[in-house]
Amino acid sequence: MQYSIGPILAKINTPDDLKKLSIEELSLLCLDLRQYIIDVVSENGGHFGAGLGVIELTTALHFVLNTPYDKLVWDVGHQAYAHKILTGRKDIFPSNRKQNGLSGFPSRAESEYDAFGVGHSSTSISSALGMAVASKLKNEKQRRIVAVIGDGALTAGIAFEAINHASVAKADITIILNDNNISIDPVVGGLKTYLSNMTYPATNSNLDIALEQQEKSNNPASSDFSHPIHNYAAQSSNLFEALGLQYFGIVDGHNVAQLVNTLQEIVDLPGPKLLHVKTIKGKGYEAAEKQQTLWHAPGLFDKLSGKINQKKNQEAEPPKFQDVFGHTILELAKLNPKIMGITPAMPSGSSLKFMIEAMPDRAIDVGIAEQHAVTFSAGLATQGMKVFCNIYSTFSQRAYDMIVHDVALQNLPVIFCLDRAGLVGEDGATHQGVFDIAFLRCIPNMVIAAPMNEEELRDMMFTAQLDSFQHPIAIRYPRGKGVMLNWQTPFKAMPIGKAQHIQSGENIAILSFGPLGNVVKEVCKNLAQENCIPAHYNMRFVKPLDEVVLHEVAKKYKHIITIEDGSKIGGLGDAVLAFLNENNYKNEVHILGVPDQFILHATLEEQYKACGLDTSNIAQLILSLHSAQK
Repeated sequence: MQYSIGPILAKINTPDDLKKLSIEELSLLCLDLRQYIIDVVSENGGHFGAGLGVIELTTALHFVLNTPYDKLVWDVGHQAYAHKILTGRKDIFPSNRKQNGLSGFPSRAESEYDAFGVGHSSTSISSALGMAVASKLKNEKQRRIVAVIGDGALTAGIAFEAINHASVAKADITIILNDNNISIDPVVGGLKTYLSNMTYPATNSNLDIALEQQEKSNNPASSDFSHPIHNYAAQSSNLFEALGLQYFGIVDGHNVAQLVNTLQEIVDLPGPKLLHVKTIKGKGYEAAEKQQTLWHAPGLFDKLSGKINQKKNQEAEPPKFQDVFGHTILELAKLNPKIMGITPAMPSGSSLKFMIEAMPDRAIDVGIAEQHAVTFSAGLATQGMKVFCNIYSTFSQRAYDMIVHDVALQNLPVIFCLDRAGLVGEDGATHQGVFDIAFLRCIPNMVIAAPMNEEELRDMMFTAQLDSFQHPIAIRYPRGKGVMLNWQTPFKAMPIGKAQHIQSGENIAILSFGPLGNVVKEVCKNLAQENCIPAHYNMRFVKPLDEVVLHEVAKKYKHIITIEDGSKIGGLGDAVLAFLNENNYKNEVHILGVPDQFILHATLEEQYKACGLDTSNIAQLILSLHSAQK
């Protein structure tokens, strides 16, 4: 599809073209950018509100900076759509998040303008500070290093760690706080309140002091932190100044002229600086401004009416796994007063929102703070609470030490519900939930489970909160819908470490882990018409393994196929191989899973096919083994 590109935007191929524009033309460019993003995202999907909120800021930054020599880091990375359009990717922007197209996040492999890959959050200040220190050591002249941190990313611990270091690192870095008061859901915590109360108008008083001190200095470009320019803030009660940053703000983030003027005045000042910019997520699209959570990534929509596309007959479809979790934890919490729900800034994405709305004292969003979420859950567990710590699989990586040290080492029965486990589609490499099986399997005391359907997810959650179960457990489930229409079945305790025998067969046994078992069932049904009947076991647990079933399979079937939506390295296949080796079995094992590479953005169907996890590839492998026995 061809998209209309506004007259000013049509002239822009690189940031150098921006510098030929007047301030008035920059404002018109912002209108063109906003409309182009609306047009493309409405037809192709992707993140929406965050990108609209930084149009003017992006334009001003590329007007003032000399990118890519100057380094610009975006955080969170879904803010970077306008950045991509202005840095040579305008014409291919419609390929965003499509197979072989642009990534939805900054990617060093994609463009020299993307200084750092940012798909999670809160890493911009640390990475930019590293760049600034390296630039100083290499004695590079006039290289500006800028980190833009927004969409709630400042609430994470790593951001404060970086600010703490920046104050003494003696490096020139500019931090821009894109203060829009929302991540996917509204930002929580004391920092939100503090920033909300900073309502005084934009001021350059700090700038005046800094410039005056520079004029008095014999070496205005010096980064000697003993100079008064770096000490004037010490008497201030401003949080950022107290932490050792030069603070400037508050600036209207939608006034491109004011942004340009302010950036030109401060970006070359020595030392660590923070520019506080107020923006509105979804700016310029009324529906997105009013319902910011809904319009974070709305999918396809009609740009004129603001109506988000809905599939026909949606009422007759199975629910999303996240909604099964959300409704089930609320159902369980009504039965068990010890249950609590914890999530790091994903109440909507994980559907813990249902419990937060019904039981706000027992379901808590702790902000973008995965490490805190895990250790907070551990603290609750020491006092007998049954804690469901609900984190996207990819984000749980950020709290690995806490899972090991604060939960598993103390054998605390924290229940990790790992949403978006497996392949995730268009979000791509930064968000694939394919490593959790491998990195959790090696942890003592940890139980790892994956439901094949919605009923099993409910029963695993029910089992995990029973007083008789006293170990940490990870229950991993995928993005998207399940397979059951009537899923709210009565709860049943599930034996830990016991597999389900789905069908017997000849010569070939398939061991599936998680929802891919439904694909195996479909394949087996089709193969039966060709007189090819493999056995099928739904393993349910990868730790502990069902050794009774494995002995049975090893003795009865020559070929064993393992299938999982996780890394081949360290997953179910590796666990089965280790068991067979320890018991001196000689079966032929064929491991189907995610190969040893980062899987890039594409549709889920395309990703499963690329990994050999689609029905065609699975059937082909089974048939080839079956034919070899004739």
